[in-house]
Amino acid sequence: MSNKVLIIVALVFVLLLGMMGTGFFFMWNKMNAANARTADSGETGALSAEEPVKIGPIHPLDTFIVNLADEGGSRYLRVTMNLELKDEDSVALVEERLPLVRNGILMVLPAKKYADISTVEGKGALRDVLVAKLNSFLKPDSVANIYFTEFVVQ
Repeated sequence: MSNKVLIIVALVFVLLLGMMGTGFFFMWNKMNAANARTADSGETGALSAEEPVKIGPIHPLDTFIVNLADEGGSRYLRVTMNLELKDEDSVALVEERLPLVRNGILMVLPAKKYADISTVEGKGALRDVLVAKLNSFLKPDSVANIYFTEFVVQ
């Protein structure tokens, strides 16, 4: 009796392996067919179909180290940023008014609390405030964006 049970168990096991192999075979063929259709249609992804984003001239700024407005003044911010400018005229304007640019940034940064800038949304809001502040005493829309290259809070 034990030989019959052993044979039945072995047959069920082989049948199960065969069904799994067949399922993997059909799934593999379907995936390869889908990849071939994508390659034939020329689609390589959504990002490559779009035109690359053009950025304006970049003007690097020195590192800023400021105390944050938290109680006790125990936290400080060390930030390095690059200004993306609209055109070459804006580069000359920023270089000419660099003390005003640095002063404008130094008036905004120490007024922030850690809770204001600790999230991604907070950093984005800080970027927007800085862009608006700099554009207020430069030509309108001179500063297109600000890129933080270093952002450390301690």
